[in-house]
Amino acid sequence: MFDLGWAELLVIGIVALIVVGPKDLPVLFRRVGQFVGKAKGMAREFSSAMNDAADQSGMREVSSSINKSLKAATNPVGTAMDEVKSATSSLTDIDPESETGKLAAERAENAKKIKASTARAAAERKQREAAEAMAKAEELEAQMEAPKAAEKE
Repeated sequence: MFDLGWAELLVIGIVALIVVGPKDLPVLFRRVGQFVGKAKGMAREFSSAMNDAADQSGMREVSSSINKSLKAATNPVGTAMDEVKSATSSLTDIDPESETGKLAAERAENAKKIKASTARAAAERKQREAAEAMAKAEELEAQMEAPKAAEKE
């Protein structure tokens, strides 16, 4: 609300300690707390009264439609996409017994098979690459040990 940090609160506390004195400082803080509580209560009561009045007069629906209009004006593409999604939501509810439902199930099964075969091919490729890398490493190690063996003789 007032955007006070710890440093500002510390300065206020020190000034209050000097001006009011250590004996009366707790009483002052208690009274300030009571005042802030009463102010918050009054603000809450006023806000709820205004909301009740808006509900009774039907302004809540009007403000809701105004909010939708403002959203549409500020983000027309997003609003259009929301409308398209809501319009096409009924198209995605497919009866599993219809031809379309059967085709959708068949496509889903085929997609699973493709994913499984792709994963298997990737694993086999990685395994083959690992075997080739091991063979290359063994070949290089053998080449490194050959000169050492010749030096020892």
